[in-house]
Amino acid sequence: MDYNEYCLKKQRHTNTERSEDTMSFTFIEKLPTPDEIRAQYPLPQALAQRKADRDREIREVLTGQSAKLLVIVGPCSADNEDSVCDYVNRLAGLNDKVSEKLILIPRIYTNKPRTTGEGYKGIVHQPDPEKQEDFLAGLIAMRKMHIRAVEESGLTAADEMLYPENWGYVSDILSYVAIGARSVEDQQHRLTVSGFDVPAGMKNPTSGDFSVMLNSVFAAQHPHSFIYRGWSVKTDGNDLAHTVLRGATSKHGNNTPNYHYEDLSRLMEMYGKMDLKNPACIIDANHSNSNKQFAQQIRIVKEVMHSRRLNADIHKLVKGVMVESYIEEGCQKVGGGVYGKSITDPCLGWADTEKLIYDLAEYE
Repeated sequence: MDYNEYCLKKQRHTNTERSEDTMSFTFIEKLPTPDEIRAQYPLPQALAQRKADRDREIREVLTGQSAKLLVIVGPCSADNEDSVCDYVNRLAGLNDKVSEKLILIPRIYTNKPRTTGEGYKGIVHQPDPEKQEDFLAGLIAMRKMHIRAVEESGLTAADEMLYPENWGYVSDILSYVAIGARSVEDQQHRLTVSGFDVPAGMKNPTSGDFSVMLNSVFAAQHPHSFIYRGWSVKTDGNDLAHTVLRGATSKHGNNTPNYHYEDLSRLMEMYGKMDLKNPACIIDANHSNSNKQFAQQIRIVKEVMHSRRLNADIHKLVKGVMVESYIEEGCQKVGGGVYGKSITDPCLGWADTEKLIYDLAEYE
């Protein structure tokens, strides 16, 4: 245990514990603020400069100044620091070879939304998936993993913002944030995104409603005043908020894809009717688009690339793709013991991922 970890552990035990119940809430321990965690686990200056460079490159894609394709790729959930950083280092080797055409953004998703609330919820909840929840250790593990990944690979990452109040713990590290299908209608998520200085992909809700998705982009692109972490705050709006198509689920529980040419044409038409900056779309090739059949991501991504070739306006609108991928394909239960294999949704394996990335570079 290093000195910073010791200080945080000591702080944990010296915090005044609250045993009172407020409605059904039991206050267990007060967690360090983002500023306190960042002070004890700072991002080195050299990495801050690397992030600034990456942020600029990604911004140029979303504003149309660069013709490169964004490829947001990585595990469904970042469950283990060693295997995640191993994966990201492999991506870095690929990035060097395709950097003229693609910008690879590793998925390091440290919060995992659960449909029913059951199951592994990410490293912030459980730094060790086989042990009990430990939020203090989880916040430290999240930050340390993100910093290590940048330090070793030079690639700044994407994460999903499941909890808006946690943004400050990694706001100086991330280059991309996803807002999930179950969060995109939430007011606090939309308002928090309006204060970001990095791109935020607003997914279509599980219903598939494009209007809801575009309204969330509109909200995120405009300034707001609201309450955040006990403060009255004001934001300027995020001109890099954009749409992400991830498929839909009907009231009967059937999955419906929305990555086809007709879907992209419809989205392009709806964008044209709204006063939005930097119209852009990312295609999530998994989830309801693939019916969670992970191997279908290869076909889906290639169809999207074909649509871009057919229509110059679609080419201009679709700025990238999202792919769930890990070292080993498929998934396993928690405690399965296979290194680099997802413990949540099934993912493409490394061999197929590597080939797909080279194919994408050829398309461009």
